[in-house]
Amino acid sequence: MNAKPTPSFGDLGLPPVLVETMTGLGVTEPFPIQAATLPDALAGHDILGRARTGSGKTLAFGLALLARTAGRRAEPKRPLALVLVSTRELAQQVSEALTPYARALGVRLTTVVGGLSINRQTQALRAGADVVVATPGRLADLVSRRDCHLDRVRITVLDEADQMCDMGFLPQVSGILEQVPSDGQRLLFSATLDRDVDQLVRDHLHDPVLASVDPASAAVTTMEHHVLTIHPADKYATATEIAARDGRVLMFLDTKAGVDRFTRHLRAAGVPAAALHSGKSQPQRTHTLARFVEGGVTVLVATNVAARGIHVDDLDLVVNVDPPADAKDYLHRGGRTARAGRAGSVVTLVTPAQRREVNRMMSEAGIRPTVTPVRSGEQRLTTLTGARRPPEGPGKESGNAPFRGMGTRPGRAAKGSRKAVEARKAAEARAAARVRRGR
Repeated sequence: MNAKPTPSFGDLGLPPVLVETMTGLGVTEPFPIQAATLPDALAGHDILGRARTGSGKTLAFGLALLARTAGRRAEPKRPLALVLVSTRELAQQVSEALTPYARALGVRLTTVVGGLSINRQTQALRAGADVVVATPGRLADLVSRRDCHLDRVRITVLDEADQMCDMGFLPQVSGILEQVPSDGQRLLFSATLDRDVDQLVRDHLHDPVLASVDPASAAVTTMEHHVLTIHPADKYATATEIAARDGRVLMFLDTKAGVDRFTRHLRAAGVPAAALHSGKSQPQRTHTLARFVEGGVTVLVATNVAARGIHVDDLDLVVNVDPPADAKDYLHRGGRTARAGRAGSVVTLVTPAQRREVNRMMSEAGIRPTVTPVRSGEQRLTTLTGARRPPEGPGKESGNAPFRGMGTRPGRAAKGSRKAVEARKAAEARAAARVRRGR
C-alpha cells in the first residue's frame, strides 16, 4: 500500500503570497501539526492541538491567524487577533517567526510583554496593531489602564497553555478570554490536555477540532536521555567539564542564586557562559539569549521559568545540573533540543539520594533513560557529553564544591573557603579569650 503523499502548503489552502514567502525562507514541507490543523484553522474552526514544544505549532496557528486577519484594519487600541504565551522569550520567538509573513500580508504585529517599556507598547496599540503577541500579565495591565480593548478580537490563540496554567496564569488567561467576543475563533495548543487546560477548553472553546500528533507523554524519538549517577562532591566538577565541551549547551539549575554562582564559576574557569533567569531585566535576557544564539557564549545557565520558550537552532545538548521537580518540567526542559525532528540529548546529573525521585519522574514522563555512573575526568563522561577540562583549569571557585554549601555537608562551608577561614579565626579568638579568663 502506497503511503499518502505529504501535502504542500499550497494544498493546505494558504494564500499564494504566504507560500511564496515561505519558499523564499526555505520552508517548503509542512510538519504534522501544521498539516493537521491549517485547513480547519483557515476555515474558522476552533482548534484543540496537542503537540510538544518544537513541533512547528507556531506556524500552525500563526499562518492561519495572519491569513484570516489580512485585509482588515485594527482601530486604535483595538487589535483584531491575539496570541497569549507563557513567557517573554516565547513571545519574542513567536513574533520573530511570524514577522516576515505578517509583512508579506501587510498585517501590523506588535509584542506586549513585561520588562519592556509599557509606554512604547501603548503607542504601538494606539497606532493600530492588528495582531498582538502578549504575556497575560502585561496584557492585563494594559487592559486595566484602558490602553487596550479586546472587544474587536476575532481570533485568540493560547500557545503552550499547560505552561501558562502551571505558572499560575489561569485566572488572568480566563479573565482575558471573558473579554474577547464569545463568537470569535479560539486556537489552543498544549503538550498536555489535563486539569486546568481541560477547564479552559470546556469554558472557552466551541466544538473544537482535535489534532493530536504526539503521545500524551510528549516523548521525542530523536532525543536521547541519559542519567549520569555521580558522587555529590563531584557534581560541579562534572558539570564544569560538560560546560567546557566543544559546542553549545543549555544547563538548568533550580535557583537564581545557583545560576549566578555557577555562571561566575564557569567564567573564572575560562568557559564563555551567561546566566538567564527572571531576576534579569528583559533587555538583559534578550541580549543574553542573542549572544547564545549567535555563539558569543557557548553555555547558557538558566532556571526553569526563564528557559521556557527558548528556541535555538541546532542545540544538541541540555543538561539538568539540578534534576527538575516533575515529569512536565523535564519534558519542557528537554524540549529545547531535538526540535523539528533534529537529534539531541538530555543529560541529568543524579546523586544517590536523588535516584528514587528521578526514577519516578522518568517513569511518569514515559522515558527510559540510559543510566551511567561517571566521575569527572573519565572517558565515559567525554564519550557521552563531549566533556573536557576547562581551558583555564578549575579557577578560584573550583574544586568539587565551588560554591558555599554545595558539595559539602549541609550548613558547613567548603574547606579553605573564606567563610571557613573566618569561622576558624573566630573559634581561635574565642579559645584565646577562654585561656585569658582562666589565668
